[in-house]
Amino acid sequence: MQWPTHEVTNQVPELEDYNLFTSDVALADGLRRSGAAWNEDNLRRFGATLGTAEVLRLGELANHHLPELATHDRIGQRIDRVEFHPSWHALLGLLRTEGLHALPWSDPRPGAHAARAAGYFLQSQVESGSLCPTTMTFAAIPVLRNEPKLFEVLRDKLYSREHDPRDLPLEQKKSILIGMGMTEKQGGSDVRTNTTTARPLSGEGRGAEYLLTGHKWFFSAPMCDAHLVLARTEGGLSCFFVPRWRPDGTKNAVLVQRLKDKLGNRSNSSSEVEFQDAYGVMVGDEGRGIPTIIEMANHTRLDCVIGSAGLMRQAFVQAAHHARHRKVFGRMLSEQPLMRNVLSDLALESEAATVLMLRLAQAFESPADPLERAWRRIVTPAAKFLICKRALEFTGECMEVWGGNGYVETGPMARLYREAPVNSIWEGSGNVMCLDVLRAIERETEGFLLLLEQFEAAAAGHAGLKELVLALRKDLATPPEQREMLARRFAQRLVLAAQGCLMLGSAPPAIADAFITSRIDAQSGRVYGTLSSAAMQQEILERAWPE
Repeated sequence: MQWPTHEVTNQVPELEDYNLFTSDVALADGLRRSGAAWNEDNLRRFGATLGTAEVLRLGELANHHLPELATHDRIGQRIDRVEFHPSWHALLGLLRTEGLHALPWSDPRPGAHAARAAGYFLQSQVESGSLCPTTMTFAAIPVLRNEPKLFEVLRDKLYSREHDPRDLPLEQKKSILIGMGMTEKQGGSDVRTNTTTARPLSGEGRGAEYLLTGHKWFFSAPMCDAHLVLARTEGGLSCFFVPRWRPDGTKNAVLVQRLKDKLGNRSNSSSEVEFQDAYGVMVGDEGRGIPTIIEMANHTRLDCVIGSAGLMRQAFVQAAHHARHRKVFGRMLSEQPLMRNVLSDLALESEAATVLMLRLAQAFESPADPLERAWRRIVTPAAKFLICKRALEFTGECMEVWGGNGYVETGPMARLYREAPVNSIWEGSGNVMCLDVLRAIERETEGFLLLLEQFEAAAAGHAGLKELVLALRKDLATPPEQREMLARRFAQRLVLAAQGCLMLGSAPPAIADAFITSRIDAQSGRVYGTLSSAAMQQEILERAWPE
């Protein structure tokens, strides 16, 4: 028996049954500016679905009931199958139904990339692990479209909006997911050191069949129906399409050794595999495996930015909701000056990340335009560096708003915090991204100069931002031997300049100024909650979370 010892008071109710889209002014406005207003009704419906208690619960369940590897069936046959909780498949079904795995390719109308980015951003606030196979499938499609014979077989299954969880040969599936396998034990990001080999089975070169022998140290989502894999031939490192099942209906010799025990992104299975004469088809030209698969990486890096921006948005919303319902020292947290400073600063950071991710998505609409190519090729890796880095600090700050309640796994903040590092590491860590920015500027010098001209025009009326853009021009004169050492400094400056210019064109002038001034103020430092004025805080918070 038990008796009451106290009343439960001053605890914050669950944030549920709200619309993730209509409550996000910056996202809705940005969608219209990106030419994707045609998808607004769909996103409004999707935002309401994602905010229901039932769907939010799916994210919790998928991360509580982790994937399990079965290497053999009960009679001893090798199956290399990963079993998932039904919540995982329900989440993939939501992503698939909305076309977030293929929208710009299956429905290539103006604004399709921004429309897809907005939907991906919304679902990233519910659960991150299920985004991984969705992103890889999305990014694989433009690579596979360059192989007409293969793509003809795969097109309908790639574009399908029905999730098919069955483990069957490709021809028996209603829809398929594509993964990727690049890194090996000895090299990591340095894929040029890969040792996996491929020997001809039927013919040689592009479109020919090969047998692969070797390993992959990180093999994302092993239950995908096929993977794009790098392996070495006599002509050099090449790219291969490696299905789970051979054309003859037997299981392919891709042996899952174990699943990774990860810090976060736990709903998604990442694995180590070995190839024992695994069947594959060469994609792209022989010896051009890295350029072939780098097109895929450009899209996945954008999704890292979108996913981190989504994590930031959800963490902020949870923090603001908590502060409006929690009373401390006689008044609501949200009414206390220092907490308002923290929340306002977080709101500015989240909005700037949102407008940047939409602008980058829009740049993928015009592959031939030099300026848009500069946004895509130069600003995307810089944003992948800084936005993903900021997400770590951001989610930690939001957790702190919750206090001890934020540090326990029964609430949402711990999972958001554990998810934050993965986007900063996946598809190239910070140093890799910053060096890529420098290489891209060398190759896209004309586009970078056009980008600076665009920044200068946007910053003309703001002295502080003008000075920041001028510093970018001065960076071009840095001696080559110093550039690598200063790469992080340059990438950060580039992203802040881009965000400042975008905020001037999207947010109310005073809010844009609050972001720019605080980000270029050396006294603000890197800690949230150091805004120098309280004048705009009410307007900032009402815009960010009109609860």
